[in-house]
Amino acid sequence: MLSAESAAVVRATLPAVAGALDEITTRFYAAMFRDRPELLDGMFNRGNQAGGTQRQALAASIAGFATALLDNPDVRPDALLNRIAHKHAAVGVTDDQYTVVHKYLFGAIAEVLGDAVTPQVAAAWDEVYWLMAGALIGREARLYQEAGVEPGRIWRQWTVVDRRTEAPEVVSFLLRPADGRRAPRARAGQYVSVRVRMADGVHQARQYSLSSDPGRELRRITVKRVAATATAPGGEVSNLLHSQVRVGDRLTLSAPFGDVFLDDRAADTGPLVLVSAGIGCTPMTGILAHLEANSSARPVLVLHADRSPADHALRTETRELVGQLPGARAVFWYEHPGLEEPDARVGLMDLSGVELPDGATVFLCGPLPFMRDVRAQLIGAGVPARRIRYEVFGPDLWLPATAA
Repeated sequence: MLSAESAAVVRATLPAVAGALDEITTRFYAAMFRDRPELLDGMFNRGNQAGGTQRQALAASIAGFATALLDNPDVRPDALLNRIAHKHAAVGVTDDQYTVVHKYLFGAIAEVLGDAVTPQVAAAWDEVYWLMAGALIGREARLYQEAGVEPGRIWRQWTVVDRRTEAPEVVSFLLRPADGRRAPRARAGQYVSVRVRMADGVHQARQYSLSSDPGRELRRITVKRVAATATAPGGEVSNLLHSQVRVGDRLTLSAPFGDVFLDDRAADTGPLVLVSAGIGCTPMTGILAHLEANSSARPVLVLHADRSPADHALRTETRELVGQLPGARAVFWYEHPGLEEPDARVGLMDLSGVELPDGATVFLCGPLPFMRDVRAQLIGAGVPARRIRYEVFGPDLWLPATAA
């Protein structure tokens, strides 16, 4: 909880701070990377830096956390904190790095806001920062403990035992632990970071969902090549994996993390709805494979949208898994339908006419505009927001607003 004195100051200054956060975070990252360039080696995503999404996510998280503290002073925004903690653990963030971030973040705040940052204002926002940092440090420590790793020491070598093309620009890699030890525990829907050395010697890490049953010793990731656009560079890691990694090569993977997963500890046997578009199908395939491996009788509705059947990665496997689950059915949408899926619907995903099971837990993954649209359709169809769980590939620019 914020102290009453700090809450009053934060409430009065939040509009000014929030309005300046884009400039603040721009200066923050520039100064920190100037003085600490080693943080770009395996910790921060250069693509997200270049595209501005990391900066936007940081700004939104700070503003969202402060707003949540003011609007609900007795309740911490756990959804926001858990999402950030899992992302941090997946790249090996340690508690000492919060002191580094504090130094450069508050230096940027002072630069941008100038004389408006009185000692009282600085103290109030310092309290916000350390409340957020303290909560994250505690959560990340628990995540490392549950994963059976030392804080920040999350990496292991895995051997590629198979490589398979799933769709144009989509490849799967089947992996085995290179050290002969058992694979770490993972939950269906979670992801791992893949850490690779780029041509310039700098390491970069990207997260990829586990697209097979995580209960097996072999693990699979399915990678879509990210092409460059007019506003963003191509995906460094995805392009390297596609062009260079072959059977017999080794990859460096983190322990599994991710706050959106099928919770086997729960006694919930209620229906599931798995909703995806494009490469967002990967965690859904992992969940389906896990259900099939455990002979689940849960009702499952699979909903997927794509450009065409040929572009639909893991389509055949999804059909096979649905056919092996007694309570499962699937509906596909394609902008360009084909003979491979004669029963598919044409166009973008439209849930009108789709019978959604009562009391279902919904898992949602895909491009952010798609998820916004489908989430609105789900809520309009009577699905409570609390039962919709979603995963974002990259910095989450959505959750801070909903958490606040």
